[in-house]
Amino acid sequence: MTRYKLTIAYDGTKFHGFQRQNELRTVQGVLEKALSKMTKGKQIDVVGSGRTDAGVHAFGQVIHFDYPGEMSAENMLRAVNSLMPLDVIVKDSVIVDEAFHARFGVKKKTYQYRVDCGHYTDPFKRFYTGHYPYALVVDKIQIALKDLVGEHDFTSFAASGGVIENKVRTIYSATCVYNKNNDELVFEFTGNGFLYNMVRILVATLLEIGNGRRDVHDFLRLFEVKDRQEARGTAPASGLYLKEVFYE
Repeated sequence: MTRYKLTIAYDGTKFHGFQRQNELRTVQGVLEKALSKMTKGKQIDVVGSGRTDAGVHAFGQVIHFDYPGEMSAENMLRAVNSLMPLDVIVKDSVIVDEAFHARFGVKKKTYQYRVDCGHYTDPFKRFYTGHYPYALVVDKIQIALKDLVGEHDFTSFAASGGVIENKVRTIYSATCVYNKNNDELVFEFTGNGFLYNMVRILVATLLEIGNGRRDVHDFLRLFEVKDRQEARGTAPASGLYLKEVFYE
């Protein structure tokens, strides 16, 4: 058996998330179906760096799987891509040691979130951005982002349904850039791990800060109260992208 590490990108619009689900179209399901064709029916289990929800996109999701037989990394890339639908592409393929694990070996991840600031919903952006048509002071958002950096208890920013008890995570960087040409805010968060819906809740909170509905340092209070109801909103899945996954 040969272990392959693939970096993939996908448009999450027509997927019910990454994880395999019976009778539903998922990224893992599409990959495993393709690999099954390559092995003439043998089941190949794909392991991802983490799950993404329905409608969430990826520039750099990482997977691994064990494949029977020998094939160069380049030929594997070509073979899998030849069986992919138009909303998935393999960007990179390497052969790795059997000790490599796409999920357990992750050291940090970067997520991007795009917010369309136009007054009306752009029909060409509706599947690829969140939408916030209200007034924003970007300087307030920039100040608030500094409070996110470091190790904090993110209980207030974890959606119900998550199974992880330890809600402490470290954010290494948190940025926001306004793209004038597209009238978009582009957020990026890099951390050692993220809770269920955490990035989308952070973005919703930051937009309320930018709109003046919250104090600029409200994150400090939310870390202390550890109450999901205090953070309230969740930004739409459509604006979220798994940008990059980092390993040793």
